Amino acid sequence: MVNGVIVDKEQIVLNADAMRIRELVMNKELSVVEVTKVLIDHIKKTNIELNYLVEDRFETALEEAENADRAIAEGNADGKLFGVPMSIKESFDVAGLQTTGGLKRRKGFVQTKDAEVVSKLRAEGAIILGKTNTPELCFCQETDNKLYGRTNNPHNVNRTVGGSSGGEGAIIAVGGAAAGLGSDIGGSIRFPSHFNGIVGFKPGNNQVSQIGSYPFVGDPFQQRMLGIGPMTKSVRDAKYLYSIISQEPVVKKDIDQFTINVFRTTQYPLSDETTLLLNNVYLHMKETLKTEREPIPYFDESALLWQEIMSIDGGEGTIVEAFGNRRGNVYREYSKELLNGRSDIHRYLSWALIGASLFKPSKKRIREIGEILKKGDAKVSAYLDNRIVIMPVYHKTAPPHGEVYQEIFSIKKTFLKYMPYVAYANTWGLPSLTVPVGKDKDGMPIGLQIIGKNGNEDALFTVGSIIEKEFGGYVRAKIN
Repeated sequence: MVNGVIVDKEQIVLNADAMRIRELVMNKELSVVEVTKVLIDHIKKTNIELNYLVEDRFETALEEAENADRAIAEGNADGKLFGVPMSIKESFDVAGLQTTGGLKRRKGFVQTKDAEVVSKLRAEGAIILGKTNTPELCFCQETDNKLYGRTNNPHNVNRTVGGSSGGEGAIIAVGGAAAGLGSDIGGSIRFPSHFNGIVGFKPGNNQVSQIGSYPFVGDPFQQRMLGIGPMTKSVRDAKYLYSIISQEPVVKKDIDQFTINVFRTTQYPLSDETTLLLNNVYLHMKETLKTEREPIPYFDESALLWQEIMSIDGGEGTIVEAFGNRRGNVYREYSKELLNGRSDIHRYLSWALIGASLFKPSKKRIREIGEILKKGDAKVSAYLDNRIVIMPVYHKTAPPHGEVYQEIFSIKKTFLKYMPYVAYANTWGLPSLTVPVGKDKDGMPIGLQIIGKNGNEDALFTVGSIIEKEFGGYVRAKIN
C-alpha cells in the first residue's frame, strides 16, 4: 500500500527513480528488502536475454537490505541514498567483486577496496546489486567482450546498447536498478543513454575522482576528456547523485542569465527525426528563455583532436593492459579472431588498437595539440560563461550490432563526420547531460545532450528538467 492505495508493488519499484525509492523506504511504504527483491527478480528475468549484469552480489545486497530495514525501524537510518539499490559499471572496483575490463586474462581479479566514487555512494547508504558489462578496457562504443559476451538493447535486442557503459544503459532502461554509475572518455555515458532512453551525466574535466577505475587514465590530455557520472531515470536523480560524487559542490545558477543555443542542422549527418526534435526543443525553449541557433566554436576540430588524443601513445598503454605479461601483436590477434574466433582479445579492441597505432600523432603534432587546446579552452570557456548548448548525441538511434563500431573505427576516417557531437564535450572537458526527448518510427529512443562549462552544472540540470517535463523523459523499456 502506497499513500493508502493498493498498488502493484513491482511496477512501482521498477519505474521509480532513486529519490522516489528512498522516499518509499524511509516512509515505510515499502521495505528495503521488498525493493531489493523486486529488482533482483527482475534482473534474473531480463538478464538472460539482455546480458547486462556480469557479476552480482545479490545475497550480500539482501543482507544489507535487512540491516537497512532494522535501522529504519530503530530510527537510525541515515544517508542520501539510504536503501537505494544501484548498479555499477564493471570498470569500477567494488570490494569482493572482480574488475576484469572484460578481459579473459583478468578473470578472478577480485578487489579488496571500493573505488572512491563507489565508496561515496555506499557511504550514503546505497546498496550495490552488481556490476554491468563493458567492451574490453572500455575501448569501444559498443558493448561486447570475449569474457562476458554481448549486451543487447532492451528496446530491440538486435540493436546495440552503445558503450562503453552499455550494461548500465540497459539495466537502467529495463528498470533493473534505481540508478547506476558510468564513465565517459568518448561518449561512453552518452551513447548508452541516447540508445537506451535514459538520463546520463558526463561531468567535466577533473570533477569526479577516477581512483579505483580501470584502466586508469594517466595521460593529461586524455584525463581532461574523462568524466565519471550517474546514469539514471530522471534529471533530478542525475543532479542528486552528481552532488554526492563530485569533488566540488553544485553551485546554484539563475537560468534567466543564460542563452540557450540549440544546434542547427549542418553538413554533418543527422536523422530527420532528430532534426525535428531539435526544432521542437528550440521552439519550446524560446517561449521562456533567451535562445539562439548559432555556430559553436571549435566544433569542427573536435573529432580529429579527440581521435589524436585517444591515439596519443599509439595504443601502447592499452596493449600492455590487454595482453599483460604476454607480448601481444594486435595484427595477429585481429587476424586470428576473424579466421577462427580463437583470440582472447575481441576484434573490436584489436582493430581499435591497430587504428590507434596508425593515427598516432607525431611529437610535433602533440605540441600543436597542446597549443590548440590552450587557445581553445580559453575561447570555449568564455563562450560558455552564460551559454548552454543543446545538440544531438549521435546522428541516428541505436543501429544493429556492429554498425557504430564500423562507423567510428573505419580506416576511411568516417569518425570525422560521425563523432563531432560526442567528441565536443570530451575534447574540451565539458559537462554534458543527456535527456530522452522522443522515439523514432521504430520505437527506438532519441536523446539530446545539454552542454555547458564546469561550474554551470546547475543550469544544465535546470534546462534538462524543462526538456524532460515537456518531452516525456525516461520511459521504462518492456521486454517480453
